Amino acid sequence: MTDGLYDPLAWINNALEELERGGLRRVLAVRAGAQTSRVVLGRRELVNFGSNDYLGLAADERLIAAARAASEREGWGSGASPLVSGRGESQAELERRLAEFEGVEAALVFASGFAANAGVIPALVEEPDAIFGDAKNHASLIDGCRLSKAARFIYSHGECDELESLLKRGSGYRRRLIVTDSVFSMDGDLAPLAAIAQLAEKYNAMLMVDEAHATGVFGKNGCGVVEQEGLHDRVHVRVGTLSKAFGTGGGFVCGRRSLVDWLANRARTYVFSTAQPAATHAAAIAALGIVRDEPFRRRELLERAAGFRLRLREQGWIVGRSESQIVPIVIGEPARTMRLAEELREAGFFVPGIRPPSVPEGESLLRVSLCYHHTPEIMGTLLERLAAFR
Repeated sequence: MTDGLYDPLAWINNALEELERGGLRRVLAVRAGAQTSRVVLGRRELVNFGSNDYLGLAADERLIAAARAASEREGWGSGASPLVSGRGESQAELERRLAEFEGVEAALVFASGFAANAGVIPALVEEPDAIFGDAKNHASLIDGCRLSKAARFIYSHGECDELESLLKRGSGYRRRLIVTDSVFSMDGDLAPLAAIAQLAEKYNAMLMVDEAHATGVFGKNGCGVVEQEGLHDRVHVRVGTLSKAFGTGGGFVCGRRSLVDWLANRARTYVFSTAQPAATHAAAIAALGIVRDEPFRRRELLERAAGFRLRLREQGWIVGRSESQIVPIVIGEPARTMRLAEELREAGFFVPGIRPPSVPEGESLLRVSLCYHHTPEIMGTLLERLAAFR
């Protein structure tokens, strides 16, 4: 009761207490300053292993200068959705550059990577259709599948034999769409994209790959795992984000021109969202140039990540099948995971503890996110601290 009146939100307190008891309640923190190798959280400076700024561009002066110039030229707010009057020159140029970067006909920029996935999937399939998704797909892919109202078939993580069985069962649907991440955001492993592409061709299915954690990091030119595996012509819908390796904000979808035209008309998260500021687009254009001109960033990052995983395994930690800059230290139980995260914080390291629903029950983990600005010396200090816990 509140002032003698019934409180329809009273249940929330009980629900929060239940989260607390299960070690699952999250608390918002405030970050001060820029995302670099160090971060200030709750007024305390920590070595930062919690950022997805994989190439170390989030505080790069070249991005800042590009954003400043675009703001002076085009103002700050875009004022409307891209279809009304919000698509400025910087967005149009970014979309052109992204298409060129990815080697496709066209690209479309969304307000976020989440918005891209949540909008694209319902625009491609609906109630008479079927979706086939990896059990560990990102939440944005899962929510996009739910919004589509298409029949959903979930295969065990990375299991292509199971995917094929489901595709056989779903042969009667009008359209079929396979959706998967290329680099999985918590496990850091790679999807078997070549095998999945082969199944898509065999069963006449569309293939959509989310490269959020791969764009800028994998592939000869930084286009992602699709490029690395030589699958440009076999993946029909490619999604990327600008908020991770590119150090700015927003998401994008790329592919053939007809696909992009269709999404501009039917992806609700694009049609009904105000366009991002020109500064964001200009910063992304600058980041594209750096990704092209400085391949040593991704090369050195992946080399260091491989050495880091090896050292962790030597210490006895479980890091699963990670092949990327995302290195999970699997603990299992949520409360112990969070205790270790807090002990690391007390020692001066920010390593996020990840619990359900972000990971399945029994798979709580410390997520070490390696970035270009993590030198071998910085990684060595974390390894020394982790060794003390064994």
